[in-house]
Amino acid sequence: MASLAQKKVMNLALRFCSSRSQWMQHRLLLANLVPNTSLHTHVWPRGHSQMTNRSDSVRFYSGGSVYKMEEKQVQSSEAADLILPNTTTSVTRNEMLDFANKLEGCGSPSDVLDLSCENLPAAFHVSRSLMYMWDTTKKMPDKQKHQELLLMFEHPAFENLLQKAIKCVGNMRPTLISFSLLRMIKLGVPQKSFVIQTFLRTCQERLGEFDEKSLSILATCLIGMESCPNVTVLKESNKEAIKYFCLISSCDSCVFVCMLLQKKALSMTDQMHPHEAQLMISVLGKVGLDSKPLLDICSKKIIGNLQRTNFPRLIPLLQACEELQRCPTDLLTGVSDYVASNLEKWTSKEVPNSLCLINKLRFCPASLLEALTEKVITDPENWSIITLLCFLRVYSSLSYDAQQHREQFLERLSQGLDSYLPQISGWNLLQTVFSLCVLGHFPAAPLEKLLHPSTIEELTGLKERQREIFQMVDLCLRLDQPQLLCSLTVPLSVLGDHVPDAPSVKQWLSESLRSVVAEQPETEGSQRVAVICQSPKAFHFDTYKPRGALAMKMRHLRILGYRPVVVNGPKLKFDSEERRRDFLSKQIFPVHQPSTNLEQGPEKQQPLSQTNTEK
Repeated sequence: MASLAQKKVMNLALRFCSSRSQWMQHRLLLANLVPNTSLHTHVWPRGHSQMTNRSDSVRFYSGGSVYKMEEKQVQSSEAADLILPNTTTSVTRNEMLDFANKLEGCGSPSDVLDLSCENLPAAFHVSRSLMYMWDTTKKMPDKQKHQELLLMFEHPAFENLLQKAIKCVGNMRPTLISFSLLRMIKLGVPQKSFVIQTFLRTCQERLGEFDEKSLSILATCLIGMESCPNVTVLKESNKEAIKYFCLISSCDSCVFVCMLLQKKALSMTDQMHPHEAQLMISVLGKVGLDSKPLLDICSKKIIGNLQRTNFPRLIPLLQACEELQRCPTDLLTGVSDYVASNLEKWTSKEVPNSLCLINKLRFCPASLLEALTEKVITDPENWSIITLLCFLRVYSSLSYDAQQHREQFLERLSQGLDSYLPQISGWNLLQTVFSLCVLGHFPAAPLEKLLHPSTIEELTGLKERQREIFQMVDLCLRLDQPQLLCSLTVPLSVLGDHVPDAPSVKQWLSESLRSVVAEQPETEGSQRVAVICQSPKAFHFDTYKPRGALAMKMRHLRILGYRPVVVNGPKLKFDSEERRRDFLSKQIFPVHQPSTNLEQGPEKQQPLSQTNTEK
């Protein structure tokens, strides 16, 4: 009986945790959950204007003093905040990308502060600057971190950045507010400072807009803070909000609740049914809990029952893995083998849907792709245009090599696509040709149709992404030099200026490369090496085998006479200088070192960027 009761409790918890929408539907009730205190707090529903008339004054605490703002003062202050987005905080997408790229080159909080002097006080700039200031210090040795933080506080731009934060907090999204507050606390900004108290005050005002993620981050901030009026009131308000969300009366944060869920689930794994294991992984994805022990146990139960799993249950499982951006390799391999062995049973929509979801995880489902390769070769015209385009984009995204069947597969796939060419829009045709270029395959029919004046005219007024794809297609035609019956060139009208952005210089990497090259003996001779920094997203899941655009870039570098060397930028950046130089030396000058094939997955590696070095 006890075991049965426990199962019922667990099922109830799983159903509740997986339906987060209830929290979003009942935010208005939070206003009634906040207990009466000496501090007036207002919880505003999303979209509700804060300019609503109020009959009472509002008081906020800052640094031990009480500041009272009458109704008119409050309204005028909020009016200024509402006007602010149209003046100083409006940021275009290109400006955001440009600022983010510049931040990549920063190696310390002082570097970020130097950069912040050049930008407008937009909420995006403030939150990103604080994020990189903390990220650059958190992995430093304690002594170096202490020195960098001292330099940060002495930097003349630090106070200006905090002033920007005060001005922009009213225009930040709840997640940015809680993240910015957490990073300022981590950087050592005093709790009694006006900026911290302003953020605490804003959290009180806008608590009704906070979702579970924002509440969890805010709870993390409050746990380590000393007691003061603003913190005390906000802790009570946040606790009531989390209680309502989690239906647990004694929780201080969603993280704590997730740990309780994990502990309880681990204690019941022996009694867990395979369907409950699938549901548990879905819950982990919903609440963002990356629990490796629980994932491994649930995966084993699911793998043993895959043959009795239907498609509607498989899709939520893959979606949950995508949300977690993590999944045991054995489970993905099992799913791939299961789908491959049941191709005849699944509909024409179910196969591409499952394939696309697996591809989003960057996992290469070898058995499934091998089975589909045989199907396409046998009967390429038996597939719909949507399915063929899906196959092509997944194969190119994973840079899948069908080995001895490669040329036959690509020819038959192109043959199947040719019959649909009149139906394909200009944009889809451009993506199709680009996918074929990534695979190093250049069939004449789609290329001729893409470069026909009528298609070029259809694609007039190109967006930046479309222009970039045309530039990459042009690069492939120039470097790969495919054997075509007639010469094909991409018109200048769709290439734009065709001046590629210079890769951002990573100072730490440049200095390390110079040191490595200087240490090598002169007898090594001359060689051309391209050092590429990339994120893990450029590789196959759980390996360092390049895929998609990275694989194409490496192919082109070899054509140009370079030997590409791939490094994991984020990991390498925070390694010690000695370990960084040792690693780079082994990869660039492997003559007297044990060989390491980066494409098969080195043990100590991760992301990339572009730097060329010659010796």
